[in-house]
Formats: sequence, structure tokens, C-alpha cells
Amino acid sequence: MAKLETYKKTVGASTENLSDIRDFVASHAQKYGFDDNIVADIRLAVDEACTNIIKHAYSNDPKENLEITIEVDDEKFMIYLVDRGDGFDVKTYQKPDLKKQIEQKKRGGMGVHLMLNLMDEVTYQVKNNMNVLCMSKNRN
Repeated sequence: MAKLETYKKTVGASTENLSDIRDFVASHAQKYGFDDNIVADIRLAVDEACTNIIKHAYSNDPKENLEITIEVDDEKFMIYLVDRGDGFDVKTYQKPDLKKQIEQKKRGGMGVHLMLNLMDEVTYQVKNNMNVLCMSKNRN
């Protein structure tokens, strides 16, 4: 059985805390042995997810909290982001038209797309009135 290690951090839901969150996740990803490119991918996916939570789930209310839990075993590096804000309706997600985004120089709307492409697995569910986003990267 693989040994599971867990690391937790709770921060206020403010974009001012994004660099702290990115550093927390990146330091554990580096310890886990990922190369710099994979660590950069994980950082970006986490940044996008947390930005969405702060802006959309919590409407930029810094009094709210965002919980970050990292679980690591021999095979996977998993990041759980838990919030009590407004939920995300997965059924409304539409893959962005990248060409159109670039042509229109449109900012935003790429977070979910990036998470899905940068991580090996992304799941979202509501448990006990809490939103739980899990993103994982496989070791190999």
C-alpha cells in the first residue's frame, strides 16, 4: 500500500493570496520530484482554479476561506480546493473557441480549459454544501 502524505493550508479568498497558494503547491510538487515544466503546469492550473473560486464562487469576498489540501502517494499528486461559495454548473461549460479568443483579444474564459489540459484528471463535486475541485497529476 502506498504511503499517503497530506498537506493543508487555508487562506482568505483574495487574489492577494494567489502567490502564496502557488508557492505552497509548487514547493510540494518539486519535493515530489516533478520537473520544472510540470511544476509550472500545476502552478498555472491551481492559479486558474483559485482565481475562479475567488471571483465567481465568492465574488471577491476576502472574508471567505479557501482550503487547499495536497495528497501525495507513490502514484499521484492530488490537489483539493474546497470552498463554500456559489457552485459551478458543469453542464454550462463550453470549450472555448481558441481561435476566436485570440482574434478578439478576449481575456478570461480559459481557466477550466487550462485545468483540463494541464492536469491528468480534474473532478468537481458538491459535498456537504461545499464545492470540491480535485486536480491530479500522475507521477509517470
